[in-house]
Amino acid sequence: MTHTTHFFLGANSGQGFQNLFNRFCDREDLYDLVVLKGGPGAGKSTMMRTIGKAMEERGEQVEYLYCSGDPDSLDGVHIPRIRTAVVDGTAPHVIEPKYPAAVDRYVNLGQFYDIAAAKRDRADILHFTQAGSAAYRRAYRALGAARQMEDSAAALVTEGLDAVKLLRRTDGIIARELRGKGSGGGDDERFLGSLTCRGPVWRFDSVQTLCARIYMLQDTYGLAFPMLQRIHTAASARGFRAVVCPDPEHPDRIQHLLLPELELAFVTSREGMAYTGPAYRRVRLDAMVDAAHYKRFKARLRFSARVADALREEGLEALREAKAAHDQLEAVYHPHVDFNGVDQMVREELTRIESYL
Repeated sequence: MTHTTHFFLGANSGQGFQNLFNRFCDREDLYDLVVLKGGPGAGKSTMMRTIGKAMEERGEQVEYLYCSGDPDSLDGVHIPRIRTAVVDGTAPHVIEPKYPAAVDRYVNLGQFYDIAAAKRDRADILHFTQAGSAAYRRAYRALGAARQMEDSAAALVTEGLDAVKLLRRTDGIIARELRGKGSGGGDDERFLGSLTCRGPVWRFDSVQTLCARIYMLQDTYGLAFPMLQRIHTAASARGFRAVVCPDPEHPDRIQHLLLPELELAFVTSREGMAYTGPAYRRVRLDAMVDAAHYKRFKARLRFSARVADALREEGLEALREAKAAHDQLEAVYHPHVDFNGVDQMVREELTRIESYL
């Protein structure tokens, strides 16, 4: 049975743009990595979407990788069976070939710009490019302040956590669910979502595609990480391949964990990242914090939440402004692109990729 999945390789956060592009696959295991170059409006996302759709029609499993700046746009498409991927290799996630031609290669869509015409619009191009960069800087400052408020609240709540109870529950899950041995394959790293110009976008549909049994971890304050880390360590020891989804605000911490070989997943759910699908089990991590501790700091936690929400909304507004600037930039470039040439290159690359089937 073929299926499609949907993830992100980049994410917006209080620490700026988080980037998994250089870790999303092992270059030595790939047969062909197409690195697209070219600026706004050159047709990179359209090319990836065309190739992905064609591979789906040929019955291939396809993984779509979305842009955190614009979740309607693609940053990559991956066809695992033929070990082929096409990715946007431009800033802020620059990718360079490591084994040129033998594994990875450039495809330059920027060659289809009318350079003379673009230079006539130089002032507009500089203006909208700089406006977008300024909006992202403003977004990351606001998101960084929101992150500090949330981290402070999380540290306060963690002081009241019953760590023994959490450990006991985790080990019970491991004993019940992690049986047998896996394929021994390595892990994949993906962001399950990001804060975008459209607000928070989380692709829980991919979890449901890959895993029939889903543990929903109700977790307001980031208490799930020790549980997820312990489960991941146990799964790795038994040889089960995992899709590890880091927390964009803390990329060294696991936020969601998928074990496709077991059709088993663990997803964190909270306001702004609510999992509303069917759950095999529900684990209320918030309930593992002493009720008296919650009560003692209730006013402070509410204040932190209100301030963090306001700051995050400010960051979201800046992300919207960045997207608007990018749209205006694409509108400037669009008349100066030879789309007949782009279409011809898409056909050539699709023919090459189809030859791998």
